[in-house]
Amino acid sequence: MQVMLQHLAHCRSGDKGNTVNIAVFAYEPALYPLLVEQLSAERVKAFYQGAITGEVLRYPVDGLHAINFVAHGALGGGVSRSLALDQYGKAMSAALLRFPIDVPEALMGELRNHPERKPA
Repeated sequence: MQVMLQHLAHCRSGDKGNTVNIAVFAYEPALYPLLVEQLSAERVKAFYQGAITGEVLRYPVDGLHAINFVAHGALGGGVSRSLALDQYGKAMSAALLRFPIDVPEALMGELRNHPERKPA
């Protein structure tokens, strides 16, 4: 079943100049392999449909069950130069929570706030 990333993970972000940093943390260790498999730098950049003009770098952090993305050319020239206030790092990380992730039936019980979640 395909669900939004928000049911598997949460995000933290930061921005500096024209670069945004988005860290994605799996809610449960069992969900982390799905993130590693499906959240590639290329797919994350494509998800933003042209809002990111530069390179996206991906740094898995296995010990924290997290992936850190650094996106260059992501803030319309920089927060202080852009009139698009919705391009701050926080808005970009919130948008990423809508990224579609395929979740096998066996892991549905690990999801958070999803109607298909199996009771514990």
